[in-house]
Amino acid sequence: MLDISRMIIPNDYFERMSSKLEKVYEQIKLLEKGAIANPDENRRVGHYWLRNSDIAPEPEIAVEIRENLAEIKVFVQKVHNGSITSQTGEAFKNVLLIGIGGSGLGPQFISDALGANADKMSLFFIDNTDPDGMDRVFKRLEPELDTTLCIVISKSGGTIETRNGMLETQNLYEKKRFNFSKHAVSITQKGSQLYQYSEKEGWLKSFPMWDWVGGRTSVLSSVGLVALALQGIDIDALLAGARCCDEITRKKDTLNNPSALLALMWYKATSGKGGKQMVMLPYKDRLAFFSKYLQQLLMESLGKEKDLEGRVVHQGIAVYGNKGSTDQHSYIQQLLEGPDNFFVTFIEVLKDRDGTSPILSENSTSGDFLQAFLLGTRNALTFKGRESITITVNEVKPFTIGVLIGLFERAVSMYAFLIHINAYHQPAVEMGKKAAGEAIALKNEILHLLREKKGQKFTVGEIAQQLDSPNSEETIFKLLIHLRENPQHCIYAQKGKTVFDDQYFYVQEHI
Repeated sequence: MLDISRMIIPNDYFERMSSKLEKVYEQIKLLEKGAIANPDENRRVGHYWLRNSDIAPEPEIAVEIRENLAEIKVFVQKVHNGSITSQTGEAFKNVLLIGIGGSGLGPQFISDALGANADKMSLFFIDNTDPDGMDRVFKRLEPELDTTLCIVISKSGGTIETRNGMLETQNLYEKKRFNFSKHAVSITQKGSQLYQYSEKEGWLKSFPMWDWVGGRTSVLSSVGLVALALQGIDIDALLAGARCCDEITRKKDTLNNPSALLALMWYKATSGKGGKQMVMLPYKDRLAFFSKYLQQLLMESLGKEKDLEGRVVHQGIAVYGNKGSTDQHSYIQQLLEGPDNFFVTFIEVLKDRDGTSPILSENSTSGDFLQAFLLGTRNALTFKGRESITITVNEVKPFTIGVLIGLFERAVSMYAFLIHINAYHQPAVEMGKKAAGEAIALKNEILHLLREKKGQKFTVGEIAQQLDSPNSEETIFKLLIHLRENPQHCIYAQKGKTVFDDQYFYVQEHI
């Protein structure tokens, strides 16, 4: 159920928006038929085809989707029944997924939402280039490293964070005298750097990523399905849920189209101009990662400087949230009495647990209290004139998760068409990657200088002068204090009166 009764909607709102929606329905139809929906990169957008290959624009694509799904199932069955084993001949027990952004968030959300004691394999994630974060994962896996299957996910093969995670993991396997290739699977575009590397090294398997599936909408492709199926999750039910939702949200009957209603509520809340915050409050521990997943889906899709005509619009909906009722004790106070710059989306799950619950007090179970907190917060917001939407599902199961993914994916498409932006590119993300590359290059210049002048001591200003980079002093300072705290580069500092007087130098041996 989708309840929009707590949104403040003018009587003529749906009538006024009908002509805009007619255009949106036509654009959705063209998108699904294979029209270019990402004009900046001249790409089609085909994540809807993943759960219904019959609607793919060419039979070749439909065949690829079906064959890939069949290959996933065969591979997973062979791992589960012991036909595919580790280097030592042991059955695989764990899966380590190495990926970032959409290659990590989607699988992590579904894995946590649907995980159970009866899972066939345990799923772990490396989704950052944080050494300490990797060490925490490695510490848990080291006793069973020989029975851990690694899945490396990168469309291009050039994603730095994923590459680093792969190389760190490979280094760990080599230290333990295991052949990483005998434990590795790649998910990437055919012909990419990662594809070529995995083929050359003889990895166990490579599954495809397609140009027409973006990272944040890729969880129902090989990106999510391989690891989730290995965990033991019913991927057919996931796909069926998304497919069912697609069928409903494809229809032009707006009042019975939940994604259209969501998009219209977002448009109403933001006046079509963005800038509002969406507070996600799922009242279920299993949905704790849903907010993080939606952060990327909405903010990377809708946060755009320019519209399709090149006009500066600065669109976007900020998403934050955790879970109810935890947040009764954190930011609910501000939602009720702080600035009215948000709208809330509640997720209500009717089924509390498998089996019966004990009556605790006031003739109520813990689940009764959880619902009461949701209803109470919802009513308090309404009393204060704050808007909210409530989505109710029966229980958390694969079909339901598929429905929720389909619901929000379609709502994002529709809202983007309503505000006339390209939801399927991310130029600012590329800017960040370029700037990171420049920082690495500057760090290497600093290292080269200090090693060349071994033992000589330089302040930040002197290093900037030596490198002819007078406008980079702050970045040089940040790079140096990081180098100083990590011993592998052998950079040290002699303290001065202030940080501006500290002198940095290279010593070949660790001090």
